[in-house]
Amino acid sequence: MADDEGARRPRGEEKEEDENESCRGIRVQGMQFTYDGQPPLFVDFNLKISPGSRCLLVGANGSGKTTLLKILAGKHMVGGRDVVRVLNGSAFHDTQLVCSGDLAYLGGSWSKTVGSAGEIPLQGDFSAEHMIFGVEGTDPERREKLIEMLDIDLQWRMHKVSDGQRRRVQICMGLLHPYKVLLLDEVTVDLDVVTRMDLLDFFREECEQRGATIVYATHIFDGLETWATHLAYIQDGELRRAEKLSDVSELKRSSNLLSVVESWLRSETKLEKKNPVNTASHVQKTSSGSSPFFSSRHMAYYR
Repeated sequence: MADDEGARRPRGEEKEEDENESCRGIRVQGMQFTYDGQPPLFVDFNLKISPGSRCLLVGANGSGKTTLLKILAGKHMVGGRDVVRVLNGSAFHDTQLVCSGDLAYLGGSWSKTVGSAGEIPLQGDFSAEHMIFGVEGTDPERREKLIEMLDIDLQWRMHKVSDGQRRRVQICMGLLHPYKVLLLDEVTVDLDVVTRMDLLDFFREECEQRGATIVYATHIFDGLETWATHLAYIQDGELRRAEKLSDVSELKRSSNLLSVVESWLRSETKLEKKNPVNTASHVQKTSSGSSPFFSSRHMAYYR
């Protein structure tokens, strides 16, 4: 009986707990976004990710995964300050989130934004040591742990190494500061199996020991059945599913996450062939007269 009474918390306490959870996690509410000359990508999009989660972001190419991650990272501006909240702040407007390292983003391209020059590849004739030790305000112990885990040779010359070795340096630099929210977009594509599994173990440790939140978009599902805690499935800018991985009914019949996601994507393809969309007319209809409620490419910034 005591357990039952303890489980029934007053509504005020439940509401306060939900608000505290939102403050430390990710909340997207009523988001709308479109690129110029294109149909709206997101229309009234909603998503909530609890702190401490390891959330897989899955979907076909072009479904909106990368755009969503960039919006969460504050690289695209959308609507008002309360539409996209990360760690109880607006990812785009509250630049301190990024500057403090609390919000971190690792994308698929090996590049760095330098002033008006835009994005330039970091593949010049300099060493991995120069790159990694050039990141200021880092914990030497954390740095050494990452260098060892990613098996980085500090004498690597960045213009001579393989894509996989260059990727390891990129990942190391991106993880030097202990983040609270980490957004990952296909960062393990160039890594070998051992390095990838070690990296996933490191991410698990970060979530379990520090309460970090990770959103990971990938097409490589090996070993993720036991790694992820949650899953969000996007189809053409719409959130089709958002649930705990343990609650995905298809996984109770098949322990293979790849086969489950494959079945979803194949169903998408069959539906598209059955119901083709007249894209040209749709674009013309949606782009005639810009709506102030839709963020567009003119409002897309890269930090």
